[in-house]
Amino acid sequence: MTVAVEDKGPVGALAGRVDPGALVWAGVVIFGALCVAAQGAAPWIAEYPAAWTLPVAAWTNAVMDSLVRHTDFFFRAIAWVLEWPMVALRDLLVWAPWPATVALFTVIGHRAGGGKIAAFTFATLMYMVIVGYWEESMNTLALVGVSVPLSVAIGFGLGVLAFRRARAKSVIMPTLDLMQTVPAFAYLIPILLLFGFGPVVGLIASAIYAAPPMVRNTVLGLERVPSDVKESAAMSGCTPRQRFWWVEAPTALPQIMVGVNQTTMAALSMVIIAAIIGGFGDIGWEVLSSMRKAQFGQSLLSGIVIALMAMIMDRISAGFADRTRGADLKEASHGAGWLARNRHLAIALSAFAVGVLLGWVAPIFQEWPKALIFYPAEPLNGIVDYLLTDWGREIDAVKNAVLFFVMLPLRIGLQDAVAPFTFGFSLTPEMIAGYWAAAAALAGWLVWRGRFFGAVGLLVGAGLLFFGVSGTPWPAFIAVVTALAWSAGGARTAAFAAGSLGFILLTGAWEPMTRSVYLCGLAVAICFALGGGLGVWAANNDRVSAFLRPINDTLQTMPQFVILIPVLMLFQVGEFSALIAVILYAIVPPIRYVEHGLRNVSADVIEAAEQMGVSRRQMLFQVKLPLALPIIMLGLNQTIMYGLAMLVIAALVGTKGLGQQVFLALGKADMGMGLVAGLSIALVAMVSDRILQAWSAKRREALGLG
Repeated sequence: MTVAVEDKGPVGALAGRVDPGALVWAGVVIFGALCVAAQGAAPWIAEYPAAWTLPVAAWTNAVMDSLVRHTDFFFRAIAWVLEWPMVALRDLLVWAPWPATVALFTVIGHRAGGGKIAAFTFATLMYMVIVGYWEESMNTLALVGVSVPLSVAIGFGLGVLAFRRARAKSVIMPTLDLMQTVPAFAYLIPILLLFGFGPVVGLIASAIYAAPPMVRNTVLGLERVPSDVKESAAMSGCTPRQRFWWVEAPTALPQIMVGVNQTTMAALSMVIIAAIIGGFGDIGWEVLSSMRKAQFGQSLLSGIVIALMAMIMDRISAGFADRTRGADLKEASHGAGWLARNRHLAIALSAFAVGVLLGWVAPIFQEWPKALIFYPAEPLNGIVDYLLTDWGREIDAVKNAVLFFVMLPLRIGLQDAVAPFTFGFSLTPEMIAGYWAAAAALAGWLVWRGRFFGAVGLLVGAGLLFFGVSGTPWPAFIAVVTALAWSAGGARTAAFAAGSLGFILLTGAWEPMTRSVYLCGLAVAICFALGGGLGVWAANNDRVSAFLRPINDTLQTMPQFVILIPVLMLFQVGEFSALIAVILYAIVPPIRYVEHGLRNVSADVIEAAEQMGVSRRQMLFQVKLPLALPIIMLGLNQTIMYGLAMLVIAALVGTKGLGQQVFLALGKADMGMGLVAGLSIALVAMVSDRILQAWSAKRREALGLG
């Protein structure tokens, strides 16, 4: 008789009960052992032969070459049309005296969120003036000022289409999933080939990259319009067009404004990336050029401009989104005059006019004098020199310890990493036998205790540590991931995982994929350990939560390139620098999701546990964490997404893998190479997303959380 039981493994089987999951994982362990044993006789198991790969990159390049030849005139015409508004806005912003622009945006900040945002906006813009980056900042603002409206228009149109047409939605939404997981660098290659080189190419890349959040929020906002609101509009005799523009769109406006906020941030995050193919003296180009020269002070000062600009736009756009939710919209009464209804607009225009007049009257208001520029780049460079001179030995010791004892074994395995140069000794046959005997004994003890899946996890982990991610036979790797997907989400998830890994294998991207998985996996593990601990602390201490909140906000709004600056200067080029950069970028989601999950555990459950007399430790590990686990797993999902998104940027500081493949493809304008590497990163992201989403949904159902 065969029935499903809890995690009893072979112990349960001996009692006449078999768990299908146990059989699958037992088969995976046996299959992996056979692959390891057979790779000496069959080298193709250890390394997939290059002769067996499909020339997808070459096919893609052939198609792209044909497309460019036949459509070059059309896309260059679009570029020429889009260049005019950007040049006009750039010339206007550069021409306007700095007091006029500062006053205008300060009033806009006050309108969005009151005095605090206005003061922050004023201080931020004055920083750009005082450090001498005003013109470069205005050039960047011109790019964002054209790309954001373009992204909003495209995203809103596609969102409305997806909302109204189910067939269109079935195409648009999966496309958005792919667009948001493909690295931004991969966007630049076809855009560069179709539109040529120059600032407008950066504009188009920013507009395309920033459109998906607008599409999603438009669809979400329109779907959340209450049915009774629609019925009231229909009963009032509205035509379909009137119902949409007068009823549905205004009701969905708060969510649509969230999309505008996210689109603005996405467009700004492309500033430095766009400078690679279209730099024209904007702040992104300043960051990029100073990083190439290893000038810490210059790159940090210019990077702070981008971070501050991101914070301004985030707070202003979020402020306007919040205003649409409140009663503030009703302040413009029907009986009031134009001036009363638009007083902030009138004040902004007046302030701008006064600023222009001041620029005409006094030269200091037209252009900030060079004598008054405060540019502490050299002192900042001196700090780096001091750290490298006085603390260089300690920094190198930490870096080498992590490289030799953590990163190298995980990548190439203990069998190759343990050597006299690193560990001080070599592995002997007796040591290897003892390693596997200890692993087998511990696995056997877990089976005896009824923890079969724990034993499987131990054996898989032992094999991964011994052979390394890059040294694990590819059939065993695929089998483990497919079994994991099947356990989490069933046959469809398993088929998607196997198909995705099969694509990566057949296109020749397997080796760089394993290097990316090893680096991203290690960074995610560290992020979740550190971030999870901070999240637990913040959930139990309001002061810690208040302290971490602005740090999290800063890390999330700071463009990816800016994070590289201190890492590159302190640790130089290499995989350790890439690891630190990924950790800094991906550590925010575990902090926020762990804190959110723990703070939202039902008060009734906590009260019941307290009445049972549980200790604080029991409350955390036996009550709160199990109930918060579905939300925490979503945080793990986001951490993986952030880590993968940083891989291409981290390629600039020395990492090898899929990120480097994308970056090299951009330098060669190799569409095929970029497509294969970009799709491989996207597929890794989508596989991990589906596994974690399915597992989280299963846990929520098991806990009765809906």
